[in-house]
Formats: sequence, structure tokens, C-alpha cells
Amino acid sequence: MLNRIRIVLIGTSHPGNIGGTARAMHNMGLADLVLVAPRCEPLTADTVSRASGADALVHRARTVATLEEAVADCTLVVGASARSRTLPWPMITPRALGERLPDELAAPASRVALVFGREDSGLTNAELQRCHAHVHIPTNPEFSSLNLAAAVQVLAYECRLAWLARPASGEATAADEDEDGQPLASHEELEHYFAHLERTLVAIGFHDPATPRQLMARLRRFTLRARPERMELNILRGILSATERQAERGDDG
Repeated sequence: MLNRIRIVLIGTSHPGNIGGTARAMHNMGLADLVLVAPRCEPLTADTVSRASGADALVHRARTVATLEEAVADCTLVVGASARSRTLPWPMITPRALGERLPDELAAPASRVALVFGREDSGLTNAELQRCHAHVHIPTNPEFSSLNLAAAVQVLAYECRLAWLARPASGEATAADEDEDGQPLASHEELEHYFAHLERTLVAIGFHDPATPRQLMARLRRFTLRARPERMELNILRGILSATERQAERGDDG
């Protein structure tokens, strides 16, 4: 289970925080680290010092340019966020996140990404809108700022607790497959769907990108909350393709 939980750091500016994250992960048995557009050299003397023997995780870490690349194969993406948003998103606690992991990761093809933002500004609204849910660590409201590695440690600890508490038989109900064994859509498949949806809505005159009024953000939130299966997403894309052809023909019925 733990080997299919990925820690994603976006825009990290201090190599020591990458090393501290590696140490926190290794403490809890996590090993999949992805760095998105780091604003520092990932592997320095500071990194190695803060990793305290876990720098092998940094050596193995992938560095990519975008969040989409980092989580393309993931079936659940959760963004760490301490701020309330204009458009509310499903919010869970670290403990609730841990409790749902055994079911989320029951099927071999499933993978979970826990996404952390920049030390100074966190995750952008656009990045948070690419997550199925947000996780908030309930810190002291009078002093709520957490070091990046400390935040990773909290969530990694909850992941380990969930792994230790799993049924001894290893049996679990796979939340990422229905009774017919249909897998959930991956993040990459969902992003292709959202691009197709927006293109179609523009083509039929329902959506004007110049005055979006949060339409796509709301449709994204609705779809991610529904957790569509790959087959269901293929059906929706088939409907969109048929709609596009109809619009191109100008056929009114």
C-alpha cells in the first residue's frame, strides 16, 4: 500500500526542505517523491544533511515541469491547503485521509498523490482545482504555519497508521473499482476529458472563456467529486464527440 502513495512537492525553494521531506517519508515507509519545477537545486549538502540518511529518496526522485506530469497515473490526488477558497472544495482531515487509503489502494492499479505547495504561498487555485480533495492540518489558529517537511510528516504518519491498521488478511474493498471491476479514471484521463468538455462547450456557445464565471471550475469540482470510472468517462467523451459533430454540421435536429 505505502509504495503506491506519492509525495509531490511543487516549487520548493529550499533544498533543506526537500531533504527534510525525504527523511519524513523514509521514517514512515514512503519512497515515491516527485519534484515539480523546484526553485532550488534539489540535491545539495543541505539536502543531504536534513535527510539524515534518507537522501537516497532524493537521488531517486523524479523532477518534472508540471503537476499534471507528476500525477498523471494517479487515481486520487489530494492537495494540502490551509486557506479557505472562494469556490469550496471537498475538505478532509489528515485522519480521514488515512482512513480512506486502504480502500483507495486496494486495487493494484490505484495510486494516490499527496501534493504540497511552495513554502511561501502554498498551492495556487488552479493547482488545487486539479485535486479530488483538499486536506487541512488543524493547527493552532494563532500560529498555523507549518514547515513543509513537518506537514509531510503529519500526513505520512497518518498513511503509516492506516497501513498498520489494515486487515491482517490484506482483504479490502477496492474503492477504485466497482462490482464489475471497472477502474477509476486516472488524473491524465480526467484532464483530457476536461479539455474536451471545455472545447465542446465553447463550440456550442454555452461557455465563453472571456467571461468564465467559474463554470469550468464548478464542472471540474462536480466531476472529481463523482469519481467517474474510466468506462463512464469514455461514454461522456463519446457524447461530447457526437455533440461536436452536430455543432459542425449546424444540424438543428
